[in-house]
Amino acid sequence: MAIDHYENFPVASILLPRRLRRATAVIYRFARSADDIADEGDAGTGERLAALDAYRAELSRIERHAPPQTPLFRELSIVIERYRLPVQPFYDLLDAFSQDVVKTRYANFGEVMDYCKKSANPVGRLMLALYGETDARSVAYSDAICSALQIINFLQDVAIDYDKNRIYLPQDELAKQHISEAQIAAHDSSGMWSPFMLGQIERARKLLQAGAPLGKVLKGRIGLELRMIIMGGATVLEKLHRSKGDIYTHRPVLAPRDWLKMLYRALRAK
Repeated sequence: MAIDHYENFPVASILLPRRLRRATAVIYRFARSADDIADEGDAGTGERLAALDAYRAELSRIERHAPPQTPLFRELSIVIERYRLPVQPFYDLLDAFSQDVVKTRYANFGEVMDYCKKSANPVGRLMLALYGETDARSVAYSDAICSALQIINFLQDVAIDYDKNRIYLPQDELAKQHISEAQIAAHDSSGMWSPFMLGQIERARKLLQAGAPLGKVLKGRIGLELRMIIMGGATVLEKLHRSKGDIYTHRPVLAPRDWLKMLYRALRAK
């Protein structure tokens, strides 16, 4: 659900009904390409922000029922019209990617969650709109799942994010455990790193569990797809816990046997 380099989570997989795969792929391409604008290449801050503004201009054309100027947004306009998708979640995603360009530290968990509301939750809301499940309960469940998956990604990618000069871990909680940026830069999991990470892992687990009932609310293959995504997040958390948060030497990756176990558990949980 959450958009980043999510090799651990299926996107538009064969589990989805065929009628939704193309639309899901278009939404993913929008988010992936916008994320790449914020992250990839050697462009400067101004160039990245300008390119994201160009995406906003294309969304504005779609809202005004004017023809988009690029192939991606022409495809996106068809998907938005066909499934009557809200446009605001697309703007929210762009706001998250713009924030990535200019903001590299998060003072507390509240700031992290505010970022998740823009970077992750909109994808879940768009998927619910595709499914035709937009009641308040389902949206709340989806927000919890998406935020949890985004946080899980932060936990497993601490080193990768630091190489981009970003730390998504709450600064006040790092300071409380006497964990410095120098320790993160050195890939040092000694001292209070494990207790700190175990606390982060437990909070993400509770958040994921809070949204897990949605996997049973949604029926058929859509529900199975979501349960697989939830199981993927839970499995990564299990691996993180097993290593006591030492992502420097044991970054969690889902192996083929994990996928088989996840599928079995997802089928049993219906």
